[in-house]
Amino acid sequence: MAKTFLIYNPKSGRQDFTNRLQHVIDRLIENGYEVKAFATTCPGQATEFARLACQEQCKLLIIVGGDGTFNECVNGMMEFTDQPKIGYIPAGTCCDIGHSLGLSKNVDLALDNIFANQHVKMDVVKSNDRYFCYVTGNGAYIDISYVTDSRLKKKIGYLAYLIKGAEELFTIPKIRMRVIHDGVEFFGSYSLILIINSKRVAGINMIYKPYLDDGLVNVVMYHYLWPFNNIIYFLSFILPFWSTPLIKRFKTSKMQVITESKSRWNVDGESGGQGHQEIEVCKQAISIIVPERIKIKYFPNQK
Repeated sequence: MAKTFLIYNPKSGRQDFTNRLQHVIDRLIENGYEVKAFATTCPGQATEFARLACQEQCKLLIIVGGDGTFNECVNGMMEFTDQPKIGYIPAGTCCDIGHSLGLSKNVDLALDNIFANQHVKMDVVKSNDRYFCYVTGNGAYIDISYVTDSRLKKKIGYLAYLIKGAEELFTIPKIRMRVIHDGVEFFGSYSLILIINSKRVAGINMIYKPYLDDGLVNVVMYHYLWPFNNIIYFLSFILPFWSTPLIKRFKTSKMQVITESKSRWNVDGESGGQGHQEIEVCKQAISIIVPERIKIKYFPNQK
């Protein structure tokens, strides 16, 4: 039987996965998996459980939770060269990683995908001393995912983020940055920077055709232009392929962001550090189970 760790966050999203836990374990056992289940009770605990999964040489690590839980598990795994494959059951409010990978929140459909065992190698990005899987960013609205009340998210889901966003509508920051990448250096004032290894960010399709195994991240930077910043964001969100001097887009494998701003970075939906960032892509660093159509669409560098 394949040795399997199941790490779940009982507080993610609607906070109802615990009611489905035994059903999930039963289906895994029926399909030949030896399961140990671990519930997280505090920030950082998923990282410790993922480290233990690697130390015990598990073959499969099933993650149940939101983007933050997924991020914590990957940070624990990145210390090891011998890693288990990841099966992901999205259970958070937004679940950008799960949506980008075409994974269902329906527990049985997600398990069917895991049993199909169609896995790919996916890029992970290092930001200073921490890893992220789909985005890091700084600037306008960047704190919404982690300052929105969890009780409100449980009651009304994604709408809670929109309510919090409306509160920040007129507090657009002006951040001075110097960026260095691929022998290019530029300086300016920006209201938002997003470094993206995904299709979706905050429930919005941000990248038109992302590749998640090419060793590159998509960088989107919005010049500060008060009072038109929100209009620029809106047009960018509905037209992810739109190019304009007001929005700087490029792809890179490594970059530096130098800023004295006290604004905190958002790392996969959670609060990160402040100040300078050293970004480097770890190409095809983790193995994750995805539907066949997603492999064809977003992982073209693998047969």
